[in-house]
Amino acid sequence: MEFDLQVKASYKPLWKLLVDKEKLKQDLREEAKLSSTTMARLNNGDNVTTDVLLRICQVLNCQIGDIVTIIPKEEA
Repeated sequence: MEFDLQVKASYKPLWKLLVDKEKLKQDLREEAKLSSTTMARLNNGDNVTTDVLLRICQVLNCQIGDIVTIIPKEEA
């Protein structure tokens, strides 16, 4: 049985937080040890693992809710 997911993750809060902390995406990639593929997934609003989100939170000293929001798919 397949579940029809009507929402998706938006990483807009992450990009805003990076600006607020005066960090570049490259800084985040290096500090959180993220691959270029993972960065591309974040840039495209695709799913990433919880481990990735936790590493980002550790680097930015924040909570998951500070870097991701859930939006309806039609808004994506």
